Amino acid sequence: MSKRDEFVARFGGVFEHSPWIAERAFDNDRIAEPLAAEAVHQALCNEFRAASPDERMGVLRAHPDLAGKLAIAGGLTEESKSEQAGAGLDRLSADEHARFTELNTRYMRDFGFPFIIAVKGHDKDSILAAFETRVENDAETEFATACAEVEKIAGFRIHALLAEG
Repeated sequence: MSKRDEFVARFGGVFEHSPWIAERAFDNDRIAEPLAAEAVHQALCNEFRAASPDERMGVLRAHPDLAGKLAIAGGLTEESKSEQAGAGLDRLSADEHARFTELNTRYMRDFGFPFIIAVKGHDKDSILAAFETRVENDAETEFATACAEVEKIAGFRIHALLAEG
């Protein structure tokens, strides 16, 4: 396996279902040995930011709904499952689940991608509060906010991968 293949295998999933970001970072010589979390994160974020708006929208659309259908059906990536469970989204009451479903539906209708938040450090109540605030944003503000959240998620995932050795 080439160094490129190893890098993409390891970091290709930190931006949800978007290995092209890791591929471009490697191909554009943004990756230096030894791998350091902040440097890898910056390199991948630079590629994400350099991508076209349609490509970035594709990354946003690759994310699952919070506490949504994929979670119920067991179809989340291991990273997403762990992140959502850590915030308590796998233990919602029926009323809480109904509220998340309502907000997910409205958000998707208004913005064309699922609500994205880096859940680390949040619980279901703080996520719900952010959701209720952000669903009122205009499309440009919310696209920028969701992109920033995707970058935060990638940072958490990179740190975890490099801590594992």
